Amino acid sequence: MKIDNSIAAVVTGGSSGLGRASVLALAEAGVKVAIFDINEEAGEAIAKEVGGVFCNVNIMDEQSVLDGFEKARAANGQERIVIHCAMVAGGGKTVGWDKENNCYKRAATEGFARSMEGIATATYRVASIAALGMANSEPLNEDGERGCIILTSSVASQDGQIGQVAYGGGKGAVNAMVLPMARDLMDVGVRVNAILPGTFATPPMLGVKAKAPAIYENLEKAVPFPKRLGEPAEFGSLAMEIARNSYINAQLFRLDGGIRFTPK
Repeated sequence: MKIDNSIAAVVTGGSSGLGRASVLALAEAGVKVAIFDINEEAGEAIAKEVGGVFCNVNIMDEQSVLDGFEKARAANGQERIVIHCAMVAGGGKTVGWDKENNCYKRAATEGFARSMEGIATATYRVASIAALGMANSEPLNEDGERGCIILTSSVASQDGQIGQVAYGGGKGAVNAMVLPMARDLMDVGVRVNAILPGTFATPPMLGVKAKAPAIYENLEKAVPFPKRLGEPAEFGSLAMEIARNSYINAQLFRLDGGIRFTPK
């Protein structure tokens, strides 16, 4: 896909972390970007910085997402690239020790269901709405390509640690969507891929660095090479290459410095 100012993109979770890095990479290439986020102040700020459009979108709400796409398309035209970074997730061991009541307890089904809604269902919601718009648009090139959808999974989908059954399960569901969705969309020329980031220097991790530098240092040491957390710009760089290279389809890309998580 040719990446220039004729292309429009949508980035969910675009006000911070991996999403913000993706917004900056797209804008640097001239792409017209719409930022979907619930953080209005940060979203408006990055939109102003890159000359994009901010859409206050809650990925847990169907109408909110539909309204966001409508606003983005009115401003920038049909998106041809979607990078989905936003999520809602929780944690908790399947069965863990309750010190207060001196017995075992299980993580509530409702918490698990909310994580699945915030990761797996929200991913399908964003991707399918984007895919429909792309399918009803003219091809971009001689391959018949109409768009590219990039999902965000996690290495926890393959190396899930203790307490990550909901998060790892949700991200595993994202992985499992990629191939069948790419096959669903092959006849309309829409590619689907996912990035599985490892431990990245996003705002939550930078908070750990400020409050508990020793823990942050151990996180860095756990990465085989380079011995540091990933930079969000490195996520943005991979997303751009996936968008550019039209032969990349139905793939899962670990971006993790070679790390393999231990149980805890």
